[in-house]
Formats: sequence, C-alpha cells, structure tokens
Amino acid sequence: MRAATTMADLWRPCEKTRSLFYDLCATAVGSALIALSAQLAVHLPFSPVPITGQTFAVLLLAALLGPGRGVLCVLTYLAEGLAGLPVFAQAGSGPAWLLGATGGYLIGFVPAAWLVGRLAQMGWDRRFRTTVAAMLFGNTAIYACGLAWLACLNTVGRVNLGFNSLLTVGLYPYILGDVLKVVLAGMLLPGLWQALGRSGRSPDEGRI
Repeated sequence: MRAATTMADLWRPCEKTRSLFYDLCATAVGSALIALSAQLAVHLPFSPVPITGQTFAVLLLAALLGPGRGVLCVLTYLAEGLAGLPVFAQAGSGPAWLLGATGGYLIGFVPAAWLVGRLAQMGWDRRFRTTVAAMLFGNTAIYACGLAWLACLNTVGRVNLGFNSLLTVGLYPYILGDVLKVVLAGMLLPGLWQALGRSGRSPDEGRI
C-alpha cells in the first residue's frame, strides 16, 4: 500500500477514474456535513454571529481530507448557499449571508481548511499537541477574516462598533466553545490514527 498523508488517502483508489469519483463523493459528503453542523446554532442576543458547529466540522474535515478536498468542501458549501439551498445557519441561504455580519467567518473557512489540511498532510494530526496547534491556527484564520469583515462593516444592528465592542461581538463569546472543540479534536484525531495503526491500516508516522 502506498503511504498516505491524510486519513482519507488510506482508502483512496489508485485508478484515476475511481480516485476522481472518490474525491467528488468526499467533497459532496463533506459539504453536507458542514451544512448539517450549521443547523446546530445558538443565537446570542448581543451578536448577529451565532455559535454553530461549523468551525469544528470544517477543521475536522480538513484534517481528514487534506487541503485540496477540504477547501473544495467549503467552496461547495458556500456555492450551495449562494445558489439558494438552505445550508447556512437557521436554514439560511443567499448572498446576504456573505455580505452580512457572518460573511467574514464563512469566507475564513477557506484559508482555515487549507491551513489545517496542509498541516495534517505533514502529520500534525497524529499527536495531541500538534493537532491542537493546527486547530488553533485554523481558528485564528477564521477569526481574522471574520473580525476584519465586521470592522469593514463597522455596524451591527445599527450600532457603531469600536475595537472593544468588535471583540465583544465577534470573538470573546466563542473562545470557550472553540477551546473545547480544539481539545476534542486533539483527542479524536490521534486516537483514530492509533486505532488505524493497530488495525494495520495506518502508514508510518512522519516526524514533526
């Protein structure tokens, strides 16, 4: 068996047509999982940005699938929403979601998926500390895009935002949940690699 760099590569066929079909299926299933995770939403009375399961789904899929397929999952998901499918939070859809307060976070999924997927290719998802680090980098990319977009809008619910208000609306409420998701991923992914290794399916681990 050829060496695999991500978990999804362990089952990827060698034949070109079958491998393309495999990648298309992985992309379709991944985008559907992101859409489902978006419906797990908690809305905050002081912020237009809900707490959802999307971040965890995006970063976990990127680690499993790698940068290329991870980004394709996100782009497919965004395209579905723009096309009118009810895949955003609260079954939302349409360009308004990308132009509104959540738009920066949605766009931030793209660089985050690439970054976490690339780090997973390098073996960062096989140890707790490096998995946590990769997920933190991915979260940072999402927050950077989300907060930058909020700063550009400079208004949420007709209230002008200063710097502290921006962080209160777009960052602070989500830190605890994201820390829990990062720790969960840090336990889950290395655990899966260990289980695959015991089954004889895992390739040799790369050194970091």
